[in-house]
Amino acid sequence: MNSWIGWMIGWIGYGSLGVILGVVFLSGIRVVRPITRGLIERFGRYNRFANPGFHWIIPSVERLVLVNITENMVDATKQQIITNDNLNATVDAQVYYKVKSEEEAVKASTYNVDNYTRQIVALARTTLRNIIGTMTLKSANSERGRINQALYETLSKEVNNWGIEIVRTELKEIDPPNDVQETMNRVVKAENEKVAAIDFATATETNADGQRRAAIKTAEGEKQAAILRAEGAAEAIRLVNEAADRYFVGNAQLLKRLETVERTLSQNSTVVLPADQSIINVLGRLAGFPSAD
Repeated sequence: MNSWIGWMIGWIGYGSLGVILGVVFLSGIRVVRPITRGLIERFGRYNRFANPGFHWIIPSVERLVLVNITENMVDATKQQIITNDNLNATVDAQVYYKVKSEEEAVKASTYNVDNYTRQIVALARTTLRNIIGTMTLKSANSERGRINQALYETLSKEVNNWGIEIVRTELKEIDPPNDVQETMNRVVKAENEKVAAIDFATATETNADGQRRAAIKTAEGEKQAAILRAEGAAEAIRLVNEAADRYFVGNAQLLKRLETVERTLSQNSTVVLPADQSIINVLGRLAGFPSAD
């Protein structure tokens, strides 16, 4: 009986020890996702690096610190910056960054800087003041690429010891004071109206030039037609003269008679036609030709 009781007590003791060990083991399980990297500390000191996958730490002795390595964005928040031409410009920018995945970089992002997000924002704001403060408002608006590049280079250099990579920077806005903005809008409107007026004048001039060319073409065509008509009339007169010269050479008497008829008709002389005669016979007798009867 006593042995059985001892066995039961021993079994319960071993079972409790197994449960305790099981609880300790389960509480020490850690899983690191692909988007993070882990730093395992033992008694507050860095012990080892944890890549994605399964890990086990000693409960109450070791601690796993997870660090996100995906790309993040912070807004530098709007601020008033005095430009080189003494105008208060409202400037805002965004910074895209990520923690490098290498062990030393992950350690640096945790142990070399207290809060890298807040530090990046403060550094971006200071850098923007230094850059834009040396530029006029007009040049700052027209050289945004240069400002982005300068901001990117400065931030990349400053955060290198933090294990951070600056992916890109984007200047969201550079807004002038309201009164300056209204003046700029009026200038832009005037420039647009000027361009529109120039375009209209150019189109009108082009249209007028086209009409002028068309009128010239028409006049040239009419001139050519008149020349051709005159040449045709001259040719006809020439042919008539040639025919007359050939026909009336040696027939002066006949020509004289025809001229007599012509004068008679041109003087509106009355010619009485006999009832039994045709006008051809009468004119023939006037001209001295024998009757056709």
